[in-house]
Amino acid sequence: MKNVLFFLLAISICFSAKSQDTTYAERLGFPKNARVVILHMDDAGMSLSSNRGIEKVFEKGVANSTSVMMPCPWVPQIVRYLESHRATDAGLHLTLTAEWKDYRWVPLAGGAAVPGLTDSTGCLWRDVADVVKHASAEEVDKEIRAQLDRALKMGFHPTHLDSHMGTLFASPSFLQKYISLGIEKQIPVMFPGGHDTYIGKEMNLSAEQIQYFQNLGKTIWNGGLPLLDDLMNSSYDWDPPSNVKDDASLTKWRVALYEKAMLQLRPGVTMVIMHCTDPSSIFSDITDSGEKRKADMLAMLDPGFKKFLKDNGFILTTWRELMERRKKVK
Repeated sequence: MKNVLFFLLAISICFSAKSQDTTYAERLGFPKNARVVILHMDDAGMSLSSNRGIEKVFEKGVANSTSVMMPCPWVPQIVRYLESHRATDAGLHLTLTAEWKDYRWVPLAGGAAVPGLTDSTGCLWRDVADVVKHASAEEVDKEIRAQLDRALKMGFHPTHLDSHMGTLFASPSFLQKYISLGIEKQIPVMFPGGHDTYIGKEMNLSAEQIQYFQNLGKTIWNGGLPLLDDLMNSSYDWDPPSNVKDDASLTKWRVALYEKAMLQLRPGVTMVIMHCTDPSSIFSDITDSGEKRKADMLAMLDPGFKKFLKDNGFILTTWRELMERRKKVK
C-alpha cells in the first residue's frame, strides 16, 4: 500500500500507552494464535468488468468480501446482484478520487456543495494529494455521508466502510470524519489498529507511528466496532512479468505471490485487499491494470490456493461476522 496511511510518515508524536497483549482476533472470540483473514475485493461498481470478476469469485472462488464505489456508473448492476445474494459481505468503498484519464465520476453531494472535492472538469480529483490540498474535512464528511445515503436509498445496507486509494487516511481530519461516521452509524470501518506487522513493514512505519494507529484503534473498539490486527495490500504492486502470457501461467505466478505473502502474516485478523476483475475488450480503455486485476480473479478461483489456505490453518471471516462477534463482547 503506497498511498494509504502516508500522512503517518510525517507524524512524530509519541504515545506512552502500551500495546495490548492479545490480538483483536482473540478478543472477538477466535482461537489464540489463529490467522484470521478477510479476502477482500475492492472496486465493485467501478465497471462491468469489475462486477463480473467479483461475482465469479463469490460464486466459484475463495475471496469473501467486497466494497462498492457509490459514485461509479455500474453501481445499479452490482446492487441488484447483492439484492439477490443477501448474505454477501459488501461494504462501501468510500470514493473521493476519480483517477482514470477518460473514465471518471462526480461527487454525489453535488459539486456546489463540495467544491474542494472537484477539479476543473467537475469530477473528483485524480490524485489523493489534490484532495488533501483542496478539500476541507467538512466537504469530505458531506460526500461520504452522501455515498452512504445513496446506498441506503437503494436498499443496500453496507457491512463496513473502507477508503478508495486510502484518501481518508491521507489527512488526520479526514480520518476523524471516517471514524466518526462508522461509530455514529455502527458500521465497522476498515482500520488496522493491532500489531500492524505486515503493513508496518510494507510502509516502513516507525514504532511511534504504529502506536498512533493502535491508540486510534482503541477509540474505534471502545465505540463498539471491530478492529483489524493488520492489513495486506501488496497485490496492486505485483505487475505481471513479460513472460507470463496465458491464464494458466498468470494464475500460477499470482498464487505463488499470494502464498508467499500470506505465510508472513502473524496471528490476528488481517484484511487482504485485491482487485478481482474479468476484463472486457474495452477495459484497457479505462486502465492498463487489467492483467494484474485479472490475475487476482484467477488466483481467487484457483482450487490450489483454496487448499493452501486450508492446509495452513487460515480462518476465513467477513466484516459481517466480525460485527456480530463484536456485539457479544463486553
